[in-house]
This record gives sequence, C-alpha cells and structure tokens, in this order.
Amino acid sequence: MVVVTGAASVLGRRTVALVAEDPAVSRVVALDGRAPSPTSPGVEAHAVDLAMADLKPLFEGATTVVHLAEISGPGQLDDRAIGDGALARRVLDAASAVGAQHLVLLSSAIVYGAWANNPVPITEDSPLRPNPGVVAASEKAELERIAGEWRDAHPSATVAILRPTVTVSSEENGWLARALARSTSLAVADEEPPAQFLDVADLASAVDLARRARLSGARNVAPDGWISGDTLRSLAGGAPRVRLPERFALKLAKVRWRWGLAPTPPSLLPLTVHPWVIANDRLKADGWQPASSNEEAYVGAHRAGPWATLSPRRRQELALGAAGAALVGGVALATVAIRRRRRR
Repeated sequence: MVVVTGAASVLGRRTVALVAEDPAVSRVVALDGRAPSPTSPGVEAHAVDLAMADLKPLFEGATTVVHLAEISGPGQLDDRAIGDGALARRVLDAASAVGAQHLVLLSSAIVYGAWANNPVPITEDSPLRPNPGVVAASEKAELERIAGEWRDAHPSATVAILRPTVTVSSEENGWLARALARSTSLAVADEEPPAQFLDVADLASAVDLARRARLSGARNVAPDGWISGDTLRSLAGGAPRVRLPERFALKLAKVRWRWGLAPTPPSLLPLTVHPWVIANDRLKADGWQPASSNEEAYVGAHRAGPWATLSPRRRQELALGAAGAALVGGVALATVAIRRRRRR
C-alpha cells in the first residue's frame, strides 16, 4: 500500500495516477485538504487536514509514503499554524507508527539559496544555504533536517528527498513560478542569471521513480542545462529590466511591497539576481529522463507577455518611461532617507 499526500495538487494527481498503474501496488491512499478525485481503480481518496487529523488510521498498512503536501509560499509564517517542517514531522511520525519502510519527500532547489558564489550547476553535495527571509526555503531545509533524523532513527528504511527547480504546468503553476513571473522589473546585475523550468509531468515521473527504485538520499530534479537570462526574456516577451544597484533595488522593492505596489516580497529578489541552477546527473544515473526541455516547459506554461506585440518604437518609449519612473522613485527614497537622518 502507498500513501500519497498532497494528492489533489497538479503534481499529486499525476503521481497518484502513476502509482495506481503499478501492478505491484494493490492499494493507493490519496490524502489532501481538498477531496482528491480518484481517477483509477484501487485509489482511496480522503479529504484530511494533515496538520490536525490523526493520521495513523489512514496510514495503516502502508509500506511506502510519498509526501508531496506543502504549505510553502512567498509570505511569512505569521498567519500559519504549521510550516513544512512541522507538517513533515507529523507525516513521518505516522509512517513510523505503521512501520513504513520507504519515504519520498518533496523539497525544493531553493534550499541551496541564490548566491553570487554558487557553482553552475549546483550538485547534491553542495551545502544548503537558504537566503535570509525566504521562509519557504528555510522550511524546506527544516523538512530535510527532520527527514535526516528520521532516517537515522530507522536504519532499515530508505528516504528519498527530491529537490526540483521551478516547476511549471499548463494547468496551474506553483507559487514559486508565479512569484518569479511577477517579480519586480528591476535588475541589479549586468547579466541576468540563468534559469530552469521543470514540467510537472517530469517531476511526477521522478517521484514515481524514487518510489519504485527505493532511492535513498537527495536528488536534484531539473531538465538538462538551463536558459540564459536573455533567452528567458525573449521567451517571456517581457519589457527590458531597469538596471539599478543591488542595495538601491532592494530598498525600492521593500517600499513597493510595503505599499502594496509589488506582488512579491523583497526577500525573493536574490532568486532573480544570483544563479541557483542545479545539476541532474545523479537522478539521470538512476534512470530518469526528462521529456521536456527548459524551453518547452516554460513556453507550455506561460503566455507571451504584451511586450511581444508592441512595435520597436513603442517598446523604446515604454523602456525610457520605466527608467524615468525608477529614477523618480529613487529620488523619493533618497529624500525620505535624508529627512530621517536630519531628524535623528
């Protein structure tokens, strides 16, 4: 028997379908806060609050647990009763209670952090360095720490931890893909960092491989290679980004977030500034092959921006206008800072 949490998500539905197709699996228990729709024979769907419910009865008979449920998002944890780390602990406790011997947990490549001195690409041997203020990254790192403790306490069991890059889908993109797509149009580097995009179907196949092959340890999940910053801007059909010094851009991002002028918090700015692309060699050596490239995954999940439909002259006019707006905003920030210093 296999238990799959987060079964109502785009990834969860695809994973449940793959598990249910396995003739070696007699029963699949699909759990989610929303009622999952059983799409295959042998699938039992339950709407359950993983943060509050008694999970042991639902896990009875499970030999494998696939934990895909997550609470991560771009905001803070102030309005949440539980984070990804604590949620994983409840799932692992239930797995212990029923004697499950193989676990697959969903982490994220953001646990490596976006830093100027990151290797390109990042391998699984690299340290975890979440960026300060990126709560989702810290929560995923905590999830991995708790999973490591569980593995040490259950030496006969295996634990696979998957670290996917930005995951996209034609149905619905995850919070990270949405946040980065809506990120500020300000740039703080001469050259925009490379990017990766993983089709959700490829992530589901990686999850199922980790389950079937009883993989152990961390695995990055990403297509081969990456997209350059310039190529990504072309695919997105977006306007050119206004170049500003990093310190100034961060202050401006904070002001825009505080006044509700930006949809994403300034803590995510490093993800758009520094490289954090990952290597997929280890998972490919296990037999995984992505069906979609970075470019195919991105184009299949995003519509071209309105910039792509404008004439070259209109693009130039808007670009100059954006630069002027940034300059005005900068002057305003500088004025406020000077007044505060004088008052002090």
